[in-house]
Amino acid sequence: MAFRELTMIDVKEVLRRWQAKQGARKIARGACLDRKTAQRYIDEAKACGLPQDRELSDDEVHQVAARVQTRPAPAPSDPWKELVPHKEKVEQWLSGSRPLRLKKVHILLGRLGVTSSYATLRRFAMAECGWHKPEPTVRVNDAPPGVEAQVDFAKMGLVRDAETGKMRVLWVLIVTLCFSRHLFVWPTFRQTTEAVVEGLDAAWKFFGGMTKTIVPDNTKAIVDQADPLAPKLVEAFSDYAQARGLFVDPARVRKPRDKPRVENQVAYVRENWFEGETLPGLDEARASARQWSSEVAGTRVHGTTRRVPREVYEAEEKGHMLPAPERPFDVPKWGNATVHADHHIDFLKSLYSVPTLYLHKRVRVRADKTIVRIYFGTQLIKTHGRQLPGGRSTDVRDYPADKSAYALRSVDAALAKAKENGHHIGEYAERVLGGPLPWARMRQAYALLGLCDKYGAGRVEALCQSALAFDVIDVSRLQKMLKSAARPAPKDAAGGEAKVVALPLPAPRFARPEEQFRTRQGSSGEEGPR
Repeated sequence: MAFRELTMIDVKEVLRRWQAKQGARKIARGACLDRKTAQRYIDEAKACGLPQDRELSDDEVHQVAARVQTRPAPAPSDPWKELVPHKEKVEQWLSGSRPLRLKKVHILLGRLGVTSSYATLRRFAMAECGWHKPEPTVRVNDAPPGVEAQVDFAKMGLVRDAETGKMRVLWVLIVTLCFSRHLFVWPTFRQTTEAVVEGLDAAWKFFGGMTKTIVPDNTKAIVDQADPLAPKLVEAFSDYAQARGLFVDPARVRKPRDKPRVENQVAYVRENWFEGETLPGLDEARASARQWSSEVAGTRVHGTTRRVPREVYEAEEKGHMLPAPERPFDVPKWGNATVHADHHIDFLKSLYSVPTLYLHKRVRVRADKTIVRIYFGTQLIKTHGRQLPGGRSTDVRDYPADKSAYALRSVDAALAKAKENGHHIGEYAERVLGGPLPWARMRQAYALLGLCDKYGAGRVEALCQSALAFDVIDVSRLQKMLKSAARPAPKDAAGGEAKVVALPLPAPRFARPEEQFRTRQGSSGEEGPR
């Protein structure tokens, strides 16, 4: 006959009958147990000195039951005793820097002459070494209404993509409100930051409000660097959280108990919504998921709370929610860039200018659909309108004052610079840049200004005057004439080079003296020009 352990109510019945002066045989028949068992409980009650004239307390009943039911622990078996001397070595193998599998530990022990079975080793490791010993858990209270929503991605199956015509894996973003257990399902083909933001905004619109905190998993679309205490979020998602006024508390890696309210709904969503359904495409899947979230998941009696989630939400939680966003969020792109020597950065295949102060520095760039913001550290140093790939946005104020005209290829600036050096130089520059396409001759204008810097504006002015007289509009010829007119100075006494001496320019070949043009006398008695 199998051993039967009496419960508290059984022991109480035995002692109640004993207090009623019933014998062991009658107690056994009334309590449906063996006479010897009844006698053992009676004997222990007498040994404890329990009275028969009052009702016994639970502690007194437990005292009697413990004395009868407590038995000595069985002696360890020989295979178990064989493992005891190797306890320290087993612990090292199982918890070292590179822990071994228990199968490998069993093999290594066999080499040491241990004959215990793998099942015995497994029980020994769990009991004596703490291997895979289940940790105790506590039930965490739910957050107040409107405070917390838990978010998780779950894989469903294959659905045809209407754009490509191919079958693709369908994922769903599940958002569960912790207080009411009301949930929303958002199907998507991607697990990107844009997909998460789109799904969350759709959830807030579905609920008609927004929680103060979300608890997501460690998807790369949200968390850049996972950490139990200080996780680093993806910058684009941080922008979203700041814009919406949300606080983000990511769950720990491989700790599903950090978000149990949504984790427990994954199988329910897969089995009740997706399995067995025919979904032609993504749009149909989203419409079906929205209807299912409202009319099926929202109206069921929840297995834990035993209440209807949608009714609880409408009655107790909706009034505590933040207002739902009215417009979709423009998810930005973040990245690093280096300011090159031409005062520009290359970001998303477009060029944007940066002030001279930050040349060759590493900057942080944020680009949304309309604006590009450039940061150096925490300082915003430049903003530009967003350009299409291959475009360029240049602010002339970012260049040094003496370089902006060259960068912009300004014809007016080149002419003004030439006129500053001399009247004939300015006139010569006008002739050089004349025509329908002055930008095509900007190099010659810059070369002319360069001659002024190298040989002096006075000599270039004289040469331009002569060239204009003979209609010689060729900067290269001017350069050759200036080179030939300059002779290197002889060596000085110390052997060093003397300063360059500029020789006077020769007179034009067909120029005549001024006196040849005097043909008559003026009022003062001198001849004047005809």
